[in-house]
Amino acid sequence: ACTVLRGGRVTGVCNPAEESNASLSRMMIGAEPPPLQHRPQQAGAVVLSVKGLSLTREDPFGVDLEGIDLQVCAGEVVGIAGVSGNGQKELMLALSGEDGRAPKGSIRMGSTDVSALHPGERRELGLHFVPEERLGRGAVPTLSLAHNLLLTRTGSIFLPKFAGGWIKVGALEQHAAQLIKTFNVKADGPRALARSLSGGNLQKFIVGREIDARPRLFIVSQPTWGVDVGAAAQIRGEILALRDAGCAVLVVSEELEELFEVSDRLHVISKGRLSPSVALADAGIERIGLWMSGLWDEDVQHHLAELEDAIEPGLAGPPGAPHA
Repeated sequence: ACTVLRGGRVTGVCNPAEESNASLSRMMIGAEPPPLQHRPQQAGAVVLSVKGLSLTREDPFGVDLEGIDLQVCAGEVVGIAGVSGNGQKELMLALSGEDGRAPKGSIRMGSTDVSALHPGERRELGLHFVPEERLGRGAVPTLSLAHNLLLTRTGSIFLPKFAGGWIKVGALEQHAAQLIKTFNVKADGPRALARSLSGGNLQKFIVGREIDARPRLFIVSQPTWGVDVGAAAQIRGEILALRDAGCAVLVVSEELEELFEVSDRLHVISKGRLSPSVALADAGIERIGLWMSGLWDEDVQHHLAELEDAIEPGLAGPPGAPHA
């Protein structure tokens, strides 16, 4: 049996095997999450280009990155699937600028080589990043939600360059309050400390903070970990809205269902290597599952062999035709 709690009260007791996702959602959040609108769209110019990125691990328990090739274009969502601990952390550190060891020319935003730029410089070019670690990396636990806005919004209207170091607290709190309302964050106002929020509500605030910055390139790792079904649907909807507005979006997730809902193309990362990309229409669960074991080379070779077998009879011509 399953007991469902919402707002400190029991909203239902059921046998999960006899329930649907929709009925469980109604008990958990009081309604069914709105359906996602994932409309086909032509991708634009390349915004993120990674070529031959190889990095040795800094953490003894980490993973070496080997020859990573990746492109993300304006107006598309590229997903990266994989079992935890296969190089996702190392790749995110390199893309965000927290690991500054990337070889020259290996990471570009448009025509700009950002390989040696620190996170602040990459943000100025329009890269906004949501890490999987919320407290301590995505937000400072002991700071208010309003002051946590400043982590990725320096040089903004809240902290003018020529204001003598003074913060416009009123404008900051007003903007934080608007984000709380827009992204349905359950918090005791903009002065609430980040550590006082549940994991799901803090995630909504952090995602909202970065989306609100109107990024050119949005990178998010594990966007809906620990988030209820309603909040997960909202975050995924915001990701698609960002993509529809022309932003280039890169999503790293261990949730295959999530990646299939929001992605236009998929890669798989395994043992520090990145698979070729595959269009969503060709990325079945079976194929992605196989690739998560690092077996995409065999799959590609098998696919090429099938194509050759299909083409060969046509090249031979009709039965009885003379050979060239």
